[in-house]
Amino acid sequence: MKDNQLKYYGFAVLAMFFWGMTFVWTKIALEFYEPVTIIFIRLVLSSVLLFGYIRLSKQSRPIEKSDWKWFFLLALTQPFFYFIGESYGLKYVSSTIASTIIATLPIFSSLGAILFTKEKAGAFTWTGIFISFAGIVIMLVNRNLSLNAEPQGIALLFMAVFSAVLYSMVIKRLSGKYTAITILSWQNLIGALYFLPVFLIFDFSKFITVVPDYRVIRALLQLAFFGSCLAYLFFIMAIARLGMVKANIFGNLIPVFTAITAYFVIHEVFTVQKITGIFLVVFGIFVTQVRELIRLSGKSSVKSQI
Repeated sequence: MKDNQLKYYGFAVLAMFFWGMTFVWTKIALEFYEPVTIIFIRLVLSSVLLFGYIRLSKQSRPIEKSDWKWFFLLALTQPFFYFIGESYGLKYVSSTIASTIIATLPIFSSLGAILFTKEKAGAFTWTGIFISFAGIVIMLVNRNLSLNAEPQGIALLFMAVFSAVLYSMVIKRLSGKYTAITILSWQNLIGALYFLPVFLIFDFSKFITVVPDYRVIRALLQLAFFGSCLAYLFFIMAIARLGMVKANIFGNLIPVFTAITAYFVIHEVFTVQKITGIFLVVFGIFVTQVRELIRLSGKSSVKSQI
């Protein structure tokens, strides 16, 4: 059973891969729509996909009355506050810088897990977190110590980070009772309901005047399917098995995937500074997992000898 844990590391990496690309897709969608419009459409599309799958696969599971408050809190933290911070933050900073700020999540989630869920983080974990964080700082700060981003954009993105920390705590509570797809389906549907009045009041009049082209339609579909369905499913399963600290450490990979995607899709510049930061981020994640990888490889060797 322990050997299957590698599968959940794979789920964590895939979640971060898809989330890394969402920063680029959101940047494309922002050329046509306001942030709330993008989020609302993304949540509606993903809710249709998820509940359609649940109906076809007959995986419906009723929610206990005492747990509804946790589902409403879950959706309030993410997608509501998280996406407001992330999407409006992207209006002021580049996709790579935005994902770099979001990648500070492992530090804050580790602190939250230690303080509120009693999870433990060892020396390897903390060392790797700070090596990765050094890489993030290198990507974020210029040589003259000025920031590569507008202050209001940074503030909004950190609001998203703190929302994601609270989200991880609530997920940890619910993942023991409900499947990942049940949690995600209700999370996105309730989130869409939260955004509906905001969309109607502030964005609807502009939304009906926009004539979308294939680029924005494709970006919205990618955001819904990969960003709001697959990524969250993989992440919820990773948290349930690996814990809040270990699963969120992989968040440091987000700016790596974003930088690579942005280079090929929207032609963001790939500098030595970014390459150095990416190397430190990846190396830091490797350090956090050294003990677990040694244990798993040792166990596999013993089995092969048997």
